Amino acid sequence: MPDSDAKLIATLLQGRSDGSVGFARELLASFGGLRGLLQTDRNSLLAQPGIGEALAAKILAIPELGRRYYEASLSRGDAIRSPADTETYLQARLQHLGHELFCCLYLDNRHRVLAFVELFRGTIDGTSVYPREVVKEALAVNAAAVILAHNHPSGVAEPSQADERITKRLRSALELVDIRLLDHLIIGAGRATSMASRGLL
Repeated sequence: MPDSDAKLIATLLQGRSDGSVGFARELLASFGGLRGLLQTDRNSLLAQPGIGEALAAKILAIPELGRRYYEASLSRGDAIRSPADTETYLQARLQHLGHELFCCLYLDNRHRVLAFVELFRGTIDGTSVYPREVVKEALAVNAAAVILAHNHPSGVAEPSQADERITKRLRSALELVDIRLLDHLIIGAGRATSMASRGLL
């Protein structure tokens, strides 16, 4: 793993990189790298030698800070500037989760954000998505367009047949009330797959 990761973690945890890089390197090795470390939970951190409550709290704060940074980059009233911005925002919100979460980004006719709503939470095997709930929320905020998103806790960002089926059902339900479905993004480990770009809408 890159030594720059160890230096960065050492700086964040101890306030300086000298003298604590070795500890940071061992910590990264224990969790299989930076991603594993930043996705772990409090109990797993506390089980590590040299990690107490204060240090565990610092480590847990790192990914939360990143998520809040990206959330602030796409707030209510902001216009969607590019598909890359949307992907970055949704990855920050969803890729770290150990369960499946289905969300909708509701937009006005100028593609400005009206609301981001977490609608359905599932297990690692999937979630039940109800088109009427998606449409109800869209009408409540007077949306003109919707971007769907959900994560795959497995880390694989490939759309499944079930993903394709629910996307078609949702597109049909939204069309009945004259709301456009712009995309459905599948969020995996470090990447997102756009079903629109795959021609699956």
